[in-house]
Amino acid sequence: MTPTSPILFFDSGVGGLSVLQPTRALLANAPIVYAADSAAFPYGTRSEAEIAARVPALLGRLVERFHPRLAVIACNTASTIALDHVRAALEIPVVGTVPAIKPAAEMSRSRVVGVLGTEATVRQPYVDDLAARFAADCTVLRHGSADLVALAEARLAGEPVSQAAVTAAVRPLLDQPVGERMDVVVLACTHFPLLARELADALPNVRQVDGGSGIARRIAYLTRGQEWPAEPREGTAVFTGPPPAPDLTRALAGYGLSRIEQL
Repeated sequence: MTPTSPILFFDSGVGGLSVLQPTRALLANAPIVYAADSAAFPYGTRSEAEIAARVPALLGRLVERFHPRLAVIACNTASTIALDHVRAALEIPVVGTVPAIKPAAEMSRSRVVGVLGTEATVRQPYVDDLAARFAADCTVLRHGSADLVALAEARLAGEPVSQAAVTAAVRPLLDQPVGERMDVVVLACTHFPLLARELADALPNVRQVDGGSGIARRIAYLTRGQEWPAEPREGTAVFTGPPPAPDLTRALAGYGLSRIEQL
């Protein structure tokens, strides 16, 4: 490993930028490679078997190409399904992204917590286990929304996002029994913090919790004592599908990802 060995972030789309951003705040000079499996986007509507096979294979190719010091699966769906497979396949540390149910339960006064994710994430036994371990005295409501993922991608691509569309996408969470008592919602998809303002309007008086800052602290801990470049370097965004549109390319540059490549 050299000072220029990057941190590799992986997601199906651009949601993982909500994890990259707090990481940059802690490790400003860290070289970054951000990989988006845009050819298979969105993961939330794909089968568990497909994700479990696809994600380790792609990460293996990315590790061979970029030689990162650490990999971050900045995607709740991929983490809840494929994290163990990836760790078994790679010889570098791998940080996953899991729903922040524990801190949400600690915050909740009403003892009604929402989990807003993709359809694939909210149905995982891993989420059952987190709820049983850390929110046993709470009612945990779940809703999976592919529409919110698409809206978040549109937002970063410079397209207008309708408040009415966001409100309609989260309405099924409130319409569940005791949904009106929910006072904390877990953003169990890394895309959703990109819609924090619209979600706040759609879910008034409901606190939002996501794992971005905690993951950034974990990355900083695992790389403590390692050497970094003396100053920030140009980051790389890698896409498995076609190159991004100009508006998205400009948005990526705002996150320090000014070099675009394809896998």
